[in-house]
Amino acid sequence: MQPRRIALAQLAPRLGALEENLARHLEVIAAARDGGVDLVVFPELGLTGYQLQDLAGEVSMRLDDHRLAGLAAATRGLSAIVSFVEESADHRLFIAAALIEDGEIRHVHRKVHLPTYGLFDERRFFASGDVLRAVPSRLGVGLGIAVCEDFWHLSVPQILALDGAQVLVNVSSSPGRDLAATNEVGLGTATSWRTLMRTYAQLTTSFVIFVNRVGVDESISFWGGSEVIAPSGETVFSAPLHDEGVFTCQIDLADVRRERIALPLLRDERPELQARELGRVIAERAGMAPDSTAEEGAELGLDVATEAAPGRPIGFDAARKHGRKAGAA
Repeated sequence: MQPRRIALAQLAPRLGALEENLARHLEVIAAARDGGVDLVVFPELGLTGYQLQDLAGEVSMRLDDHRLAGLAAATRGLSAIVSFVEESADHRLFIAAALIEDGEIRHVHRKVHLPTYGLFDERRFFASGDVLRAVPSRLGVGLGIAVCEDFWHLSVPQILALDGAQVLVNVSSSPGRDLAATNEVGLGTATSWRTLMRTYAQLTTSFVIFVNRVGVDESISFWGGSEVIAPSGETVFSAPLHDEGVFTCQIDLADVRRERIALPLLRDERPELQARELGRVIAERAGMAPDSTAEEGAELGLDVATEAAPGRPIGFDAARKHGRKAGAA
């Protein structure tokens, strides 16, 4: 299998400027084709900007939108992953990432895990996706697409790899937080992401492609640092922090075969065991079955047995003895 050339579009989309961002995507795709790129990856919500809030409905697109069709038409001869606000037929809004190649939309991933903590408030404006699928591609391997927070839940890369993905792609709009000299690169967010990507690459013996945006949305700064990690966990390429640009590198997909034969972790996974035990955990948490790890005497849905409550309120007898209500003056 021939090596594949990957372009990481570490862009700074303008908030709410769909047409302007779309034009920038078309420019990058055209330049990528001229440069012999096989796959170009754009960041999370690269077509709209991230901090949309009430603007989400104004920039949303259905999958039959003519603007998406025009973007897809530009991908003849290459593959691209783009991210936007998808509006479903029943008018729910999703943070979506689509694989488009050879003029068609081949696959759409709806962000499964929506963070609503700290500075994040995604559940207020978006619906959660509920499907994880690897998808065949013109690259000759399966792709597993995830969006930002999805990778903070270890089941996502594992399911995608077990479903056939040999290249895991995460598109992100990760804000820069935790500035400290003690971190690997002086930015705690970057250190955490790099740890995740290397771990997932090694445990799934897959290539991991991470593309993060840069720039500022409503005072929130994004740090970039896009990377490609080999199945061995080694770094293939690291983009600079905070700098906008389109960065290219080459990956040898034969590395996946070599790593999976030498280290057959996926072969030795036990999904049937996980399914069985997860079924038990779900039933016990929901109170539909006794909790096998709970204390004796605990009620369904509780881990700890509650102490016996007093038979009557404290002071009840004393109040009756003196012929007045408890608490009376």
